[in-house]
Amino acid sequence: MINKKSGKLAYAGKWTFYFVIIGIIAGLGSVVFHYLCQLGIHYFMDMIAGYRPPAPAGEHHLLPPTDRPFNKWLLLFLPAFGGILSGWLVYTFAPEAEGHGTDAAIDAYHNKGGFIRSRVPVIKTIASAITLTTGGSGGREGPIAQIGAGFGSFLATTLKLSDRERRIMMAAGIGAGVGSIFRAPLAGALFAAEVLYKDPEFESEVIIPAGISSVVAYCIFCLVFGWGSLFESPGYKFRNPLELGPYIVLAFVLVGTGIFYIKAFYGITKLFKSINIPNHFKPVIGGLCTGIIGFFLPYTLAFGYGYVQQALDPEFLVNNISIWFLLSLAIGKVLTTSFSIGSGGSGGVFGPSVVIGGAMGGVVGKFFHQIIPGIVTEPGAFVIVGMAGFFTAVSNTPISTIIFVSEMTNSYHLLLPSLMVCSVSYLASQRWTIYEKQVKSKIESPAHAGEFFVDILQKFRVKDLVSIIQKVNLIPQDMPFMEFKKYFSETKQHYFPVMDEHKRMIGIFSSTDIRSVLFAEGLEHLILMKDIANTDIIVTTLESDLNSVMQKFTIKNIDSLPVVRADDHGILIGMINRREVIAFYNDKLKDMKAGIEQ
Repeated sequence: MINKKSGKLAYAGKWTFYFVIIGIIAGLGSVVFHYLCQLGIHYFMDMIAGYRPPAPAGEHHLLPPTDRPFNKWLLLFLPAFGGILSGWLVYTFAPEAEGHGTDAAIDAYHNKGGFIRSRVPVIKTIASAITLTTGGSGGREGPIAQIGAGFGSFLATTLKLSDRERRIMMAAGIGAGVGSIFRAPLAGALFAAEVLYKDPEFESEVIIPAGISSVVAYCIFCLVFGWGSLFESPGYKFRNPLELGPYIVLAFVLVGTGIFYIKAFYGITKLFKSINIPNHFKPVIGGLCTGIIGFFLPYTLAFGYGYVQQALDPEFLVNNISIWFLLSLAIGKVLTTSFSIGSGGSGGVFGPSVVIGGAMGGVVGKFFHQIIPGIVTEPGAFVIVGMAGFFTAVSNTPISTIIFVSEMTNSYHLLLPSLMVCSVSYLASQRWTIYEKQVKSKIESPAHAGEFFVDILQKFRVKDLVSIIQKVNLIPQDMPFMEFKKYFSETKQHYFPVMDEHKRMIGIFSSTDIRSVLFAEGLEHLILMKDIANTDIIVTTLESDLNSVMQKFTIKNIDSLPVVRADDHGILIGMINRREVIAFYNDKLKDMKAGIEQ
C-alpha cells in the first residue's frame, strides 16, 4: 500500500514539475515579448512618427516619451516598413508562423499530435513584435500562445512522450502564455481547454495542467511588471433587471459586428492569397493599407487598449468620447486587423476583439444612456460586457471569455449581464468563428478518433446485434471428409463449428483450414472432421461488449466468432462477423454526428 501511494505521489510530482517548467518558460516568454513590444512602440511609433497612444492602467511605458511631434505621413508608411521586416522573417524561416498563432496551435492539437517546430515560437515572437509596434493591428495572445505551446511541445518531444501527453503539455503552454500576458490565469486555463471546439465543450484533461502552468507564468510576469489587472474599472454593478433589454440589444449588435469582423478578416486573407506575388511582399501591401486607414484614424493602429481604458472612465465616456469615435474605432480596428494579419503579418485576434467589443459596448451604452438614462445609468458597464460578448461571438468560447474580461478589468459584479450577453451571442453566431481550425466537438477531432471507437464499442453488447447473428449448421465430428466435400460445395458458410454426439460444440474450422486436405490425394478417405477442427475455441457471449469482440477479431486475425451461452460454452447460438460489427459501429457513429449537428 505504501509503495502504491508513493508511486502515485511520484507520478503526480513528475507531471507537476513538467507543468511548472512550462509555466516558467511561458512566463519568461511573456516578459520578453512585453519588453519587445514596449521598446518597439518607443523606438518605432514614438521616435519615428511621434505617435504615443494611451496605455491601459495596468501597463506603463518603460522609457519616457519623446517630444517628437506627431507626423501622420510617417505613420502612414510605418506599418509597411514593419511588413517588410516581418514578411521576410516569417516566410524565410517559418512560414507557419504567419497569421494569428492560436489557430496554428489548435491545428497542432487536433491534427499534428501537438507537434510544433521549435523555431516557430522564436520567429513568431520577433515577427509579431515588429508587426504590432510599427502600427500593425493585432493582439499579443497569438504569439505568446505559440511560445508556451511551442515549449510544451518541445519538452514532450525531448522526453519522448506520447502524442496525447504532448497535446496536453502544448495546451498547458497556451493557457500559461495567454493567462500571463493578460493577467488572467484562471481564464487562460479555461481558454486553452475551451478554444479547441466550436461546441460549448471543454478538453477536461487540459484544465488542471493549464491551471498549474498559468498560475506560475502569471506570477513570473507580475513579479517583473507589477501585480493587478490589465484595466482599471470603477465598481460597476448590475442593479436593474430592466437593463437586460438593452443588454440583449447589445448582444445582437455584437453578433452583427462579429460576423463583419470574420467576413472581413477571411475575405482579405483570401484576397491576399490570390495575389500572384511572393509571400514575402504581401505584408508590405497589407501594412500600407493599414497605414492608409491609420492616416485618417490613427487610434485604430497597434494595440488600442488605452482607448478602452478611457471608455471605462464613466465621466470621460459621457463627456469626452462620442459615439462616432467609438464606432469608427470598432470598424477601423476590424479593417486594420484584417489587413495587418490577413496579409501574412503576425499577431493575435483576441486583443483587437477586446477593443472592438469594448467600443461597440460603449456605442450601445451611450445610446441607451441618452434615451433612457433612468434605466441605463452607467454606460461604462456596457464597455465591459461588450468585450466579453464580442469575443464570444467570434470565438465560440463563452465561459472562458466571461472570466477573461472579469479578471482583466477586476470587475466581477457584471457576471449576470455578461452571462446573458455571451449566451445570446454564442447561440446567434455558432455558424461563424475567427478560429478556422476549431472542430465542432471531440467526435470530429482526429485526436480523439481512437477513444470514440472504443467508447462506442464498449457501450453496446453482442445482444444488441442479435438480429444479425447468423445461424449456422454444426458439422458432426464423425462426418467423413468425403461427405463434407459435397456439403461444402453447396454452402456459402466460411466457418464450421463441429459438434459431438450430444450436439455440443467441441471445435471449429474455417474454409482455409481444409485447403491442405482438399487438394491432397488419398487423404480424404481417411480423415474425419474432428481431425481438422481446432479445439482451442475463441468464443463470445451475448453479454460481451463489442470492444472485447473486436479485440478477439484483431488478436487472432479471424473474421467470425461463435456466440455461445454464458453459462455453457458448448451450446452455440450463432456466429457474429467482423464486417457486421464494423458496420454497426459506423451506423452508430453516423447517428451520433447527426444528433450533434441537429
